[in-house]
Amino acid sequence: MSHSHPHPPIDWRDTGVKVIRGDQLDPNTAQTPGMNRATAINRARAGAEKLWAGTVHIHPDAKTGAHHHGDLESVIFVVKGKARMRWGEKLEYTAEAGPGDFIYVPPYVPHQEINASPDEVLECVLVRSGQEPVVVNLDIEPVERPSEVKWIDPIHKA
Repeated sequence: MSHSHPHPPIDWRDTGVKVIRGDQLDPNTAQTPGMNRATAINRARAGAEKLWAGTVHIHPDAKTGAHHHGDLESVIFVVKGKARMRWGEKLEYTAEAGPGDFIYVPPYVPHQEINASPDEVLECVLVRSGQEPVVVNLDIEPVERPSEVKWIDPIHKA
């Protein structure tokens, strides 16, 4: 049984799988004291339409203010260090994650990211379900005050 193609065959060599090497991440983005970020996968670098992925390195004791990311889903994979997440209407819930752990943040969940180590950099891989930098800052008095050193990535701009 033959399969007919109504359109010309796709050139999978140029439009198929892409490998972005770890030493080829794009640091050409605003950097902020206390952290370094780099884009691996986005529309410009890989042709991605529905997600963004990159690395985030957060200096010791860095804490964000309370916020959520609208309808975006986020996955954080901890490579090195200790991440503490706080979430809830008053950031009343907390959990920690270490190397090899995944953190899932659903849409609209009020949360705060924290580098729980006073002396070790927190290295993570971040994946989001979209490329728009949606962040909604919330007027919640955090249990752990945001630090002068902020956690900045493509969503948490300076």
